[in-house]
Amino acid sequence: MSGSVGNILDVVILAAGQGKRMNSTLPKVLHPLAGKPLISHVIFAAQSLSPRDICVVYGHGGNAVRDALCMPGLLWALQEPQLGTAHAVRQALPHLRGDGTVLIVYGDVPLIQTATLENLVHAAKDALAILTVELSDPTGYGRILRGAGGRIVRIVEQKDATDEERRVREVNTGIMAVPVERLGGWLARLSNDNAQKEYYLTDIVAAAVGDGAPVSSVSPGHDWEALGVNSQEQLAELERIVQRRMAGKLMEQGVRLADPARLDIRGELLCGRNVFIDVNNVFEGRVELGENVEIEPNCVIRDSRIGAGSRIAAFTHIEDAVVGADGVIGPYARLRPGAELAENVHIGNFVEIKKSRVDAGSKANHLAYIGDAIVGRRVNIGAGTITCNYDGANKFQTIIEDDAFIGSDTQLVAPVKIGRGATLGAGTTLTKDAPPDSLTVTRQKPVFIPGWKRPVKKGN
Repeated sequence: MSGSVGNILDVVILAAGQGKRMNSTLPKVLHPLAGKPLISHVIFAAQSLSPRDICVVYGHGGNAVRDALCMPGLLWALQEPQLGTAHAVRQALPHLRGDGTVLIVYGDVPLIQTATLENLVHAAKDALAILTVELSDPTGYGRILRGAGGRIVRIVEQKDATDEERRVREVNTGIMAVPVERLGGWLARLSNDNAQKEYYLTDIVAAAVGDGAPVSSVSPGHDWEALGVNSQEQLAELERIVQRRMAGKLMEQGVRLADPARLDIRGELLCGRNVFIDVNNVFEGRVELGENVEIEPNCVIRDSRIGAGSRIAAFTHIEDAVVGADGVIGPYARLRPGAELAENVHIGNFVEIKKSRVDAGSKANHLAYIGDAIVGRRVNIGAGTITCNYDGANKFQTIIEDDAFIGSDTQLVAPVKIGRGATLGAGTTLTKDAPPDSLTVTRQKPVFIPGWKRPVKKGN
């Protein structure tokens, strides 16, 4: 298969590292960045090149990495034991078909952009091409050493570098593109005679130079593309880079953000025109906001659609739900999975809706729970109302027809139906269907005890 870069391309993703500095039982490449595992970002960038094959070299965490990704079409190579980056690439060799170019990337370098990878692959048509970047503080990176005419002669790792070599600011990112027909031979000649007793992939540069093969370099469009993750602090730094970029794209589309630095998108956020998003909101999964939607502070919205003109008040949680046009939700409301609200529905403070359809113009403004219900049009649900939908083993449905009025502190014991235009008096516990256009009241006769005294505390 011919890739979008114009030649036959395979991709190898190195993802076997343990990530000891993360201090986590989770394999490093599975730590989330903008709601997706680090390696998922790398796979997406690789897939955009339309490669023939993508092979993931895994090790630490074993099948946890494979199970977490669940992506069809990936090839897998186990590195066990883990003896360095060159050793990791050797494990992928059986999956390479002997022609074209192989692009080698890292599962913990998630911000690499498609355009940069394309440039690197193009540079490797007749040569070895490596991605380099100049850093003001190159500590920890392998240094690019150049000889006469500025030609790259080798890469020296930080621990093996001399004091003079450590002053070099151009560093190796580890990302490279190599002719497949040359890769195996160069790998076979490497040794682990170094400070870490590992087989360094970067040593193939010296092998290529020794063979007279040209070695070229490409720089990324942005320095942050080459940033890797080796600690929780670095992960947090990359998170802010990603979030600021996504915020910038939203503002370019006309979205008004109260503060671009206080926004978290952990998935995909699609916005219509004239949307306003206040501070400290979190969007997870796929979220769609229609035109003129307003999101007040401190909301969490996951896998949901918010219709045009709706206002989501502060501290509201919405998950796997649909809000119709011109709705008013919150503050402190919760829409759980399966909540489907039509246009002009009002759901107020401390109201919870779960697996229920609420039709146009209906309201539940205070302290209510509506679960497994079908609510008609223009229904008013009073404060303290709950649908008693669960008997400890099974769920049952409540039906409230159009124009019904449910008084405060009412319990609707499902399965039950409230007819069109019915009114339920405050304090009603409904266990049978309420007829339409009628008042239903269930109350105990009050008892009055004159002269009754409250108990007093005994002793001291």
